Amino acid sequence: MGSKWKKAKVALGLNLCMFVPRTLDDDFPPSTVVSERLSDAALLSSRPTTPVPSFHGLRLSKSSSKSSKQTCAICLTKMKQGSGQAIFTAECSHSFHFHCIASNVKHGNQICPVCRAKWKEIPLSGSSLEHIQGRVTPSPINWPQNDALMAVVHRLPLPLPHPRRDLNRRHIVPVYQASEPGVFDDDESLNHQHAISERSICSKSIEDTDAVRAMEIKTYPEVSSTPRSNTCSNFTVLVHLKATAAAAASTKRQNLSRNQATLTQISQTPRTPVDLVTVLDVSGSMAGTKLALLKRAMGFVIQNLGSNDRLSVIAFSSTARRLFPLCKMTDSGRQQALQAVNSLVANGGTNIAEGLRKGAKIMEDRKEKNPVANIILLSDGQDNYTVSGSGNDQPEPNYHLLLPTSISGRNNSGFQFPVHAFGFGADHDASSMHSISEISGGTFSFIETEAVLQDAFAQCIGGLLSVVIQELQVVIECVHPDLGLVSLKAGSYPSRSMADGRKGFIDVGDLYADEERDFLVSVNIPATSSSETSLIKVKCVYKDPLTQETAALESDEVKIERPDVAAGQVVMSLEVDRQRNRLQAAEAMAQARTAAERGDLTEAVSILENCRKILSETVSAKSHDRLCVALDAELKEMQERMASRHVYEASGRAYILSGLSSHSWQRATARGDSTDSSSLVQAYQTPSMVEMLTRSQAMLLGSSSGQRLLQPLLSYRSQPSPR
Repeated sequence: MGSKWKKAKVALGLNLCMFVPRTLDDDFPPSTVVSERLSDAALLSSRPTTPVPSFHGLRLSKSSSKSSKQTCAICLTKMKQGSGQAIFTAECSHSFHFHCIASNVKHGNQICPVCRAKWKEIPLSGSSLEHIQGRVTPSPINWPQNDALMAVVHRLPLPLPHPRRDLNRRHIVPVYQASEPGVFDDDESLNHQHAISERSICSKSIEDTDAVRAMEIKTYPEVSSTPRSNTCSNFTVLVHLKATAAAAASTKRQNLSRNQATLTQISQTPRTPVDLVTVLDVSGSMAGTKLALLKRAMGFVIQNLGSNDRLSVIAFSSTARRLFPLCKMTDSGRQQALQAVNSLVANGGTNIAEGLRKGAKIMEDRKEKNPVANIILLSDGQDNYTVSGSGNDQPEPNYHLLLPTSISGRNNSGFQFPVHAFGFGADHDASSMHSISEISGGTFSFIETEAVLQDAFAQCIGGLLSVVIQELQVVIECVHPDLGLVSLKAGSYPSRSMADGRKGFIDVGDLYADEERDFLVSVNIPATSSSETSLIKVKCVYKDPLTQETAALESDEVKIERPDVAAGQVVMSLEVDRQRNRLQAAEAMAQARTAAERGDLTEAVSILENCRKILSETVSAKSHDRLCVALDAELKEMQERMASRHVYEASGRAYILSGLSSHSWQRATARGDSTDSSSLVQAYQTPSMVEMLTRSQAMLLGSSSGQRLLQPLLSYRSQPSPR
């Protein structure tokens, strides 16, 4: 009996970590290294810990005949000892099931929900805690053994007993309990001298290697000629852009062995430093495996940030707390960040708006700024504080309410802080997460399988750490005096045309190294007596993020021949056709989603099927173009995810929205669990993303949760175009 009782006390100790002593004015659950080790130890144990004895004030007692006869004041059911449910009896004599009081008393507030009496403290059992601290020491987040990271993890200090407390009680000391400042201007100072040194190294490298220009512009008219007497409405020209500034550095990285590409080697490659704020959901639904996987993924992010990159972490549940200010990821910075992430515990509701407000405040208040600034948002639930569901008075929720002005762009300053949103699991609100990313200029990824969270983060930061172009604006100007712009098809990128239709603008923003963009420009071509017609010219104006200098690049004029009569069969440009297919597929996805949201899944499936048939008759499809094959595979998978209302709610909506996000921004997103090599899960990946994915998956080798679902394959863009 003594042995069983000892095991029961230990089991309770593993699950009581959320009841760490705290003050009532704390707005977030206390976070400690030891407390999470307790919860992780519980996570690693797969056997149930029943029967569980009752306890008083969270102190274990071997018997409590009184409590076994009482009724839980929250659920109003009988509390019976030995039934497998822990019982908590407070100082005010009210008793509750442990799971009831844990979910009812938000953030560990020590107030009785029945009589409102203020509890002095809720101590843990000394013996059970001694057992955990003395003998149970699992890896905090169960990372695979990566030497560079684990060397930092193993240096994390263990919390010490409070010197003024009775050592028999062994109170846990929260790591981050300091009150937050009113203004977040306590960001770690940037080393300007080091930044200048990096810039000069980069400039010298580009000059010595005679590297190509930072931007590359190519244009493709849909056909190369049209008869003089013809007038062409909606004649399409493809504008293709590619960022090439990091070509030399990228080649050096690719020449390194994948296994030898250490953190040190990568950090020595001159690149633009980043300010990154991660806004992480730690609500109650994140408890267990999800939180452990989130910690591992954040550990990977911390490991791969350079010494000039700065990171801050916001954890949110019912409220939000900044765990530490923007801090450079030096050795000491990584240690602090790892300790903060390791300290997270799951509890409370989901207040996305508060998390984003605090994340934006960090960006707004910082004294110094790295050139690149982004926010990563992860949530597995639905905001239940700011945005209400659909109703008669409000057919569609106003997702703008989730974003502060500096993120939403309502201050007309453009996309200052793009939010890259990650919907985690089947219960997140895909519509709100997609809207947040769309409004802010970020991407939305759907993490259907929990194990790929780290890969999804790796793909994202692989891009963020390779920004080579900023504030890119594309200017399209008509050359022929009788020519006029009809439309600019730019996806989610803001575009506009002058009133006279002679000039148009597309605001692109940042480009990662080797990233490409394709825009379709439609014009009306008049009849002419000339042998050729000049259509448009393209100009790119952008900022170099390292030197902060503005540069411009112009294309040659786009011309077509104007013979007297058509010479044989007109050959459609494959490049133009494949981009038309991409835009048509994206439009079909949006229409299908609209139909599905109003409950008509049959129509939604029909829209996708019709699009597949149309695409199959195009020049691209007949040429077996890889993009067309991938689009067909993606549309087919979306049809399957609309098989029933249940399937659509569980995964179809999120899969479609992450696909739309990817196509509208022409940027890689994680979505679903497809491992088909033709899937567009791999589309838009850059070499930097592929490299980071490879590193993530190498880190996961040997881990049971390391499923390789985001395959680091070359995207369709890297394949030779069939002719």
